[in-house]
Amino acid sequence: MPTLQLILFLSIPFFLKTTTNAASPNPFTAKATLIRYWDRKTPNQRPHPSFFLSKLSPLSALDSTTYSSLLSSNPSSLIPHLLTFCSAAHLLCSPSLTSKSPKDSNFAKYNNVNFTTYGTAAAGGQDSFKKYSKSQVLPVDVFSSYSRASAGHDETFTTYSPNGTIITDNFTSYATTATGGSGDFTSYGRLSKVSELTFKNYETGSNGHAQNFTSYADDTSGGDETFTSYGKGATGVPTNFRSYANNSGIFISTFKSYGEGATGPSDTFTKYGNNPGSSHQNFQSYSENANSGNERFSSYRGDSDVGDDKFQSYGKGGNHPIVDFKTYGHDYKTGEDHFKNYGENANNPEISFTTYKGNPTDFKSYAKTGVVFKDYQNTTTPSGKVEPSGKTVNRWVEPGKFFRESSLKEGIVMPMPDIRDKMLERSFLPRDISGKLPFNAIELGKIFNAPAGTGLGRAIADTISECERAPSRGETKRCATSAEDMIDFAVSVLGNDAVPRTTESTSGSGGNILIGNVKGINGGRVTKSVSCHQSLFPYLVYYCHSVPKVRVYEAEILSVESKKKINQGVAICHLDTADWSAGHGAFVALGSKPGAIEVCHWIFEGDLTWATAD
Repeated sequence: MPTLQLILFLSIPFFLKTTTNAASPNPFTAKATLIRYWDRKTPNQRPHPSFFLSKLSPLSALDSTTYSSLLSSNPSSLIPHLLTFCSAAHLLCSPSLTSKSPKDSNFAKYNNVNFTTYGTAAAGGQDSFKKYSKSQVLPVDVFSSYSRASAGHDETFTTYSPNGTIITDNFTSYATTATGGSGDFTSYGRLSKVSELTFKNYETGSNGHAQNFTSYADDTSGGDETFTSYGKGATGVPTNFRSYANNSGIFISTFKSYGEGATGPSDTFTKYGNNPGSSHQNFQSYSENANSGNERFSSYRGDSDVGDDKFQSYGKGGNHPIVDFKTYGHDYKTGEDHFKNYGENANNPEISFTTYKGNPTDFKSYAKTGVVFKDYQNTTTPSGKVEPSGKTVNRWVEPGKFFRESSLKEGIVMPMPDIRDKMLERSFLPRDISGKLPFNAIELGKIFNAPAGTGLGRAIADTISECERAPSRGETKRCATSAEDMIDFAVSVLGNDAVPRTTESTSGSGGNILIGNVKGINGGRVTKSVSCHQSLFPYLVYYCHSVPKVRVYEAEILSVESKKKINQGVAICHLDTADWSAGHGAFVALGSKPGAIEVCHWIFEGDLTWATAD
């Protein structure tokens, strides 16, 4: 532009530099620029799929240039303009935390609040958190010094943070030295995607302040719960973990210094971690040196499929600890349980394992007296491998999530899983912007206000870790941080005739479907493909990879009742499963083992697979 216009442009305040609606599309927007780039890379004259176009950056030409220039000077210079940038680029960013807590106990409409020194020395009464942070994308709540030194004060968390995407709650110094009263976590975090909950110095030094965790984090997709110094030095604190993390996908709980040095702690774990796909529990220094502790684990990990449990220094040095494991690990498939320094040096321990099934069994430095094992079974074989069992088929894997190639035949009725995209809508960033952002968890956490202790911070770190993982045998992989990256990778594997495909819609999800006409890509022969899966990240990042020996199909999906077409599905069949884990959901669902069968699955909404044009 002319020099004078350039000077005037640079003098405009940053926040005013936005694009107005134009009468005709601007050919220099991020979307228009990407389409021209795509056409040059794949000149096959195929229509651009609408699902892919919807993910392109909405940034105007002016915004793209402005933010790119800003990042060129210093990525941290984006921080003061983060909310404007996230809104303009359609990204997922952390909200700002309200600085002050409300003045009353009507929490029905509060979100992202810092409850600091709330309810200190409160006498009686009740705070009720009902329908709090419902369906929020990134709820961030801080409960610091909450109910400290209160007497007979009750806290009720009912339907708290349901349907959240990335939950971050910090319960720090909660109910410290409280006397009497109770805290009730009912239907807490249900159906959330990623939860990062920290219970630190919770109930420290309290006296008889009861806690109930009922329907806690049920039906979640993943999350971490950290119970650090929970109930440390407390007196007579009963805690009931009932229906905790039931039907959760990936769940990590860390109980560290829980009940340490307490007098008369009483904890009941009922239906704890029942039916999860993956579960990791760490009980470290749990009830160590406690006096007359009573811990009951009933239906613990019942029907769990995979996961690891570590009981380290559990009840060590305690005085008459009573621990009862009833129906522990019943019928689970794979996973490891490690009991180290369990009840060691305890005085007069009473430890019972009823219907215990472990894989492997690892009892190190275990209490030598006061231990009773009933119906004890080690599920590993002499070779150390878990043998498949017919009764485990379809135990926790959603029906239809995996199927055999023979199911892709016209006239076959089969279940279809829920293929809906559960992640928040976000857009790609133009390569000129994403390429200037550091692909580093710590640095990105600073820029996007997502430190490591938050759910979004953990999502960023997990995505980067997966991207940096070495490829498996025969795999070619790349994480695409822009649409240009994805196109380049697909073309590098498939050539300039690469075409993206995905299942047309979500119709038929969660019910039975009828397979109509089936068409094999590349004539149904073994072909090359590039599958791209969404990652949880502030902006769209796709994990793209190409694996050998696959076949790709397009199939009409019909209504079982009307026989009318309701969807057009895309499925991929993996013919080589030899390197897959024995605990993979496909083998649990189909009742086989690695290398013995091929495994097929639909391409879910939000994901896609590239293959050559027909």
